[in-house]
Formats: sequence, structure tokens, C-alpha cells
Amino acid sequence: MGEETKFHILRDIIKVYLPEDLSVDAIVPTSNFLDELNINSAHLVDIVLDVEDAFDIQLENEDMDRMQTVNDALDIIAKKVQAKLT
Repeated sequence: MGEETKFHILRDIIKVYLPEDLSVDAIVPTSNFLDELNINSAHLVDIVLDVEDAFDIQLENEDMDRMQTVNDALDIIAKKVQAKLT
């Protein structure tokens, strides 16, 4: 699975939790979940659970703590998916 595909899957997960005043176009790799996308901590937990289901991976609390931006999430997803394949 390519990076572009991972981004589109993640974007589709995040868009469900965006406030009404933000469009899906606001989701770019550098977007900060809390500051720019206005994702609250409860919704961040929901995103983590959805990511686990979508990518068939297990995220730890430390992973969630490191997930500040969309790029952070993509890096964590890539590492977890790669580790699962090896």
C-alpha cells in the first residue's frame, strides 16, 4: 500500500470528525489535529480506533501521544504496517 493510499484512507477517517466549519480540504499532511483541525481528544481516540481497524494494526498510548499531525499519524501507520509484514 502506497503512501498516497494511506493518506487518502486516513483523510477519510479524519473527515468524519471535523467540525462543520472545516472542509476535507483542510486535511493536509502538515495539519495539526488539535490546533488546525480542531479535533478534540475524544475524537482523536475515535480516529485511533478507526485507524487500527482500517490498517489492521495496534496502536499504543505512546503512539497516540506522538500523533500531533497527519504526517505523524502516517509515519506511525507506515511503521506499524511494515512491522506487521516482517
